[in-house]
Amino acid sequence: MRADEASPRPGRIAWCTPVALTTLSLAIGLLSSPMVLAQDAAATPPAAQEPVPDLDTLLALAKQGHPVAQFNLGVKYDFGQGVEKDPAQAIRWYRLAAAQGHGGAQFNLGGMYFEGLGVKRDLLRATMWFTLSAEAGVGGAAKNRAILARALSPEQQAQARTMALECRQRAFKDCEP
Repeated sequence: MRADEASPRPGRIAWCTPVALTTLSLAIGLLSSPMVLAQDAAATPPAAQEPVPDLDTLLALAKQGHPVAQFNLGVKYDFGQGVEKDPAQAIRWYRLAAAQGHGGAQFNLGGMYFEGLGVKRDLLRATMWFTLSAEAGVGGAAKNRAILARALSPEQQAQARTMALECRQRAFKDCEP
């Protein structure tokens, strides 16, 4: 079976993670919601106790290096939530959050590489990011990795595992081409 025929297709998380703001810091947590399949674009986000900050506040926090804010900006640009869809900007913010170990950003990078949105389609890199997000405990990541494994040779699967191992050993730095 070719990867473009795989069903269901790996998807991306289509909602922002609530961001708790205080005067001193941003409460940071890992996303632990189930996978959103590509055909489930209308999936309902988990109930949020706190709203996601407005775009200006989110941008300021993301520029300060807060991974949850960076992930949320990636989601906004990825899905056109309050901004025009811009896959290149989504990739930029996902990469910054993923480099800090944010599992949701790693998961969505896997989806972007699988679909070739904002980046060249790369099933090895998609598998690497789904592997890392699965290790971070993101729901659906292991399932996505298994879906992609059906499209990869055993050698390619081993190469993707090596890429994930090397990325993790570098503390998620320099994992991108």
